[in-house]
Amino acid sequence: MGTKVILSFDVEHDCPPFAETRRGMEWGLPKVMSLLERKGIRGTFLFTGRMAEEFPELAERAAKRHELGCHGLEHERFDRLNTEETRRRLMEAMRILSDFGKVVSFRAPNFQFPDEYYPILREVGFLVDSTKAKHKGWKKGVTKIGEILEIPATTTSIVTRLPWVIQERFHKKFESPIVYIFHPWEFVRMPKHLRPDCWFGTGDGAFKKLEALIDYHLKGGAEFITLRDMVGDPNV
Repeated sequence: MGTKVILSFDVEHDCPPFAETRRGMEWGLPKVMSLLERKGIRGTFLFTGRMAEEFPELAERAAKRHELGCHGLEHERFDRLNTEETRRRLMEAMRILSDFGKVVSFRAPNFQFPDEYYPILREVGFLVDSTKAKHKGWKKGVTKIGEILEIPATTTSIVTRLPWVIQERFHKKFESPIVYIFHPWEFVRMPKHLRPDCWFGTGDGAFKKLEALIDYHLKGGAEFITLRDMVGDPNV
């Protein structure tokens, strides 16, 4: 079996909670979607409910041409909320996103989602989660948490902003399925008064490295899929 690659995008305002601008949504995300479509591949775009409300044309584009998933309602930290507030926010996010199409995939902001809350995900209608992360110490790989299929993230987005000659070494070692994480704001130049991980390597350089990453895996014969594809049910 060949390598499976998932390009996932946490669709949020610019580098929360350190900025409140929308430059990534206005300029970065349309550019990225066009790149993927030009290459003939689909990405998983995990929108916050609020970004879908503010940019409905992009949420619709994600649902029709890629996969539309959920990244919470307002980029909240679910580990700081009780179960009822978590349920309320997830239901509201699902209500918003479902207007654009079927939504089955979820990733919590900041990779923070208590294990005891996973039944809420299934209750709301999610089937797939990608909150666990190998770069955060997750060791189990793809597994089930209750009724939810867990597809862990492979690496932080800082890696994909490194010089290509450095990051290529990482890509060669990653195990399938490789789940990459990006954000719309990475593809516009972020100001240096923000935290370093919010501005390092952002802008046109990040966009060129994304294209290089795609070409690297295409040349290697990888299959680009979505989180939703991992469910294995053509009816969803």
